[in-house]
Amino acid sequence: MIQEFKDFINKGNMIDLAVAFVMGVAFASVIGAFTDRIVSPLIGLIFSVDNLDGLWTFANGAGSVGAFIGAFINFLIVAFVMFLVVKAYNNMKPAVEEAPAEDPEDVKLLREIRDSLKAQA
Repeated sequence: MIQEFKDFINKGNMIDLAVAFVMGVAFASVIGAFTDRIVSPLIGLIFSVDNLDGLWTFANGAGSVGAFIGAFINFLIVAFVMFLVVKAYNNMKPAVEEAPAEDPEDVKLLREIRDSLKAQA
């Protein structure tokens, strides 16, 4: 059973997926720090609050719209950076040139008929 598990882990892209997951978690924490330390205070200056968590707090203190805005900004930044990474990866892949598909016989025959009719006119 242990050998079967080792084969499963080593097959396919499991290692790549694990590395990508760890990097994604680390990247999300970097973006979280960026939003909390830079973006949130800048927006706080605009709305005269210390940070986004204090922005539009509900009456009972159960939550705030500012915290949601901060999470949404985090999401947008991560999504945009992932878009750029995927776009760069796609540009780095070698372009695969496909051979032009050969026309079917009926299309060839119709072209010959067309060309012969043009020659008669």
